[in-house]
Amino acid sequence: MAERALPTVFELTPLNPVYRADPHVLLDDLRARCPVHRDEASGSVVVTRYADVRGMVSDRTLWRDPIRADGKSFLSRSLVGADADPDNRGETTSILLLDDPDHARIRQPLTQALYARVAKFRPEVERIVDEALDRIVPGKPFDLMSAFCVPIPIDVIASILGVDHDRLAEFRVWSEDVIQNLNPFRNEEQTARMEASSAALTEYWTQTIAARKAAPRDDLISDMTRLQAQGAPISDIELRINLGALLVGGNLTTTDLIGNAVRLLLTHPGELAKLRADPGLVSAVVEETLRYEPPVDITGRVASREMEVGGCPVATAESFMFSLRAANRDPEAFEDPHRFDVARKHKPHVAFGGGAHICIGAPLARLEAQVALVRLFDRFPNLRLADPAAEPVWRTLPFFRGLERLEVVA
Repeated sequence: MAERALPTVFELTPLNPVYRADPHVLLDDLRARCPVHRDEASGSVVVTRYADVRGMVSDRTLWRDPIRADGKSFLSRSLVGADADPDNRGETTSILLLDDPDHARIRQPLTQALYARVAKFRPEVERIVDEALDRIVPGKPFDLMSAFCVPIPIDVIASILGVDHDRLAEFRVWSEDVIQNLNPFRNEEQTARMEASSAALTEYWTQTIAARKAAPRDDLISDMTRLQAQGAPISDIELRINLGALLVGGNLTTTDLIGNAVRLLLTHPGELAKLRADPGLVSAVVEETLRYEPPVDITGRVASREMEVGGCPVATAESFMFSLRAANRDPEAFEDPHRFDVARKHKPHVAFGGGAHICIGAPLARLEAQVALVRLFDRFPNLRLADPAAEPVWRTLPFFRGLERLEVVA
């Protein structure tokens, strides 16, 4: 009898109903049978084992920029825009996909300014969360995603950046559209919306950066224009691209993190009881959510040399696809990995990637999720699912995992 074919990368997305319902049905089988294999359909070497993934995302000798991938690397090459300039990548893509020296040149001052803001932002996050809670009417079923999980991250990142709060609805739409840039399976309609929203964001950032240079405010945009004036080697185009990436990345995945955490706590009452008894456990709750149900499925690298990974030979310029989700449930790394356990003995997950490219927004995402969870269950101690038997409604955006809706009663 012929051995079952390994699932292709295209089957490892929520566009596949089996994967959408439970990714680990496929990922566990793939990791057990062939933890490193070449997926011809996508032109990627797929890596699913924790030790391999953690080691390789932390390997600073590997390339990140998909423009370096060979012509067979369909998945990676799909991230290279039509305007890509191999000699000036900083002005055609964000730090998410840049290699050094451009990556370090842009990321260092951006990290400096962002982390200084995050360090003093807890009171503002608490205010934003409380305002969202004030709008909830107890006693009636409602969608927690639209009422709570969606508005908080966009409000927070907008406040840090200094964008216009009367345009938050537009920013959310723009973010949803622009993130389709990371969807290699987008259709013509999604592409058209992506291009229109990208143009709208470009116009907004161009005008806003110019305005802050003329009249600085107490916000991250002004921080960055001051650093520019002090000699930080970042062009206006690079600043615009990376502020846009912060806006997009700073709200969609954090929305999913908060939604996933609430659902897990409501479906695991024993774990929720631990949090209620000791709110100081909230950091552990967030980390276990990131391990158990991370918002992002994958990250990638490009081989900078000939190498061998898990017995699989890899040529220079071949593309890697690392399954963060599979690695975070690897039984060789985590005891009983399919158990949601907020008291789990700490072991680093890979939900935020690693190495030079570890998620720049990780401290802010953690802060928002921690504040949101503690204050939500403090305000509504009897919060419950409206229909405990209802199947979760997951979004179908490839390589991300978050809920479309989460119907609850407060």
